[in-house]
Amino acid sequence: MATLIHTLADHSDDVNYCAFSSSCLATCSLDKTIRVYSLNNFTELPYSPLRGHTYAVHCCCFSPSGHVLASCSTDGTTVVWDTHDGRMLAVLEQPSGSPVRVCRFSPESTYLVSGAADGSVVLWNMQSLKLYRSGNVKDGSLVACAFSPNGNFFITGSSCGDLTIWDDKMRCLYNEKAHDLGVSCCDISSQPISDGEHGFRYFQMASCGQDNQIKLWLILFADFLGVELKYKCTLNGHSAPVLACAFSYDGQMLVSGSVDKCVIIHETSTGNTLHTLSQHTRYVTTCAFAPYSPLLATGSMDKTVNIWQFDLKQPCAGNTVENESKVAVEDWSEDDVSAWLCAQDLADFVELFKMNNIDGKELLNLTKESLTNELKIESLGLRSRVLQKIEELRMKMMSVSVAIPDEFLCPITRELMKDPVIAADGYSYEKEAMENWISNKRRSSPMTNLPLHSLMLTPNRTLKMAISRWLETQQKYS
Repeated sequence: MATLIHTLADHSDDVNYCAFSSSCLATCSLDKTIRVYSLNNFTELPYSPLRGHTYAVHCCCFSPSGHVLASCSTDGTTVVWDTHDGRMLAVLEQPSGSPVRVCRFSPESTYLVSGAADGSVVLWNMQSLKLYRSGNVKDGSLVACAFSPNGNFFITGSSCGDLTIWDDKMRCLYNEKAHDLGVSCCDISSQPISDGEHGFRYFQMASCGQDNQIKLWLILFADFLGVELKYKCTLNGHSAPVLACAFSYDGQMLVSGSVDKCVIIHETSTGNTLHTLSQHTRYVTTCAFAPYSPLLATGSMDKTVNIWQFDLKQPCAGNTVENESKVAVEDWSEDDVSAWLCAQDLADFVELFKMNNIDGKELLNLTKESLTNELKIESLGLRSRVLQKIEELRMKMMSVSVAIPDEFLCPITRELMKDPVIAADGYSYEKEAMENWISNKRRSSPMTNLPLHSLMLTPNRTLKMAISRWLETQQKYS
């Protein structure tokens, strides 16, 4: 069940977009501003609203760490902001000067994509804050963008209805006519799924458009020429153009907003409608799920943003103690620490820990003295409570089995992978083992025994990093 728990009505014109980090919600509007709210009580942060654009702000997004916020505007710029104090870090000018309609960070914050009304798409290097690559869609304005979870490619949608897949070097890998009257939004789920027909693991993508439709797609690296985009199904329910769509953190739900003023929450596995929300009085322009809590935000041309809470039978992904063992605590990001604080009923400390850049390593090193002198927690009772939770976390880490996680083992050798790669069947293998498999003229998947569409092997950087983190943790606590 979805319950309306708060309505934000601070914008003076249409709300164009909203985005979550682990601790904040950002919204942007035709009124030229970006507003940033705390998820603790939905009050604006002291530096909000952010002013810097000279025309309407079309899109905003947080970096994965939540430290940086990007916004883009009709004024032809994408502005990068510091979320700690609201400072403007950079103004990135679209080379053509065309109105910028969409912006997105890559999963590792290496790049920021900006797409414009003239069809230009720019990949910005976030370390140097300089232009890295640029290109153009075939026709129309660029209005939608989404990165794959591994950051190896991203998808753009255009007003002429095309979905285009690009790699991280801005090479066009694939183009598909998806919506006859134009794409309005697209999103890629962070969780891969299996295709029952072949046993492959795909990225799941959603697109919506002016044709009143929401389409689900499966994306797979298919051959040396690029990728395969496979149509899965169409989700029905809206009676007018669909302007926004977004996956939940676990990929089990998809939310959509429409010109029909309705918000529909779909179950992705079945296509069934779970909820229909009809509180907005004008077009619904944006919708987003929170990553670490059961919250949904929907924005509208009625100048409001509604915040909804779900009563979930199962805990929200990323917000439970059970998830602590998936990533070594000392390798937690600041967002992971924020999620842990919320799970321990310590949400009041999220902003304080963020301001002091407390990540997993810093969390484990906190003492009574540092809580008092550095974090300025004056209450003895609160200090004791925080220290007790940290000690419980340390004890839990010590009790975790040292057995190698199965996903870190190569399916061929059953040994810990040093250089994992993704094959065309969607599974990860040790590079040398898979190369030997192929060199012996095997053209079938070691896991499914089905023919491989391609012999291309793609480095799995995310898995390699996860294995490295796990090894470091084992060395520390052995």
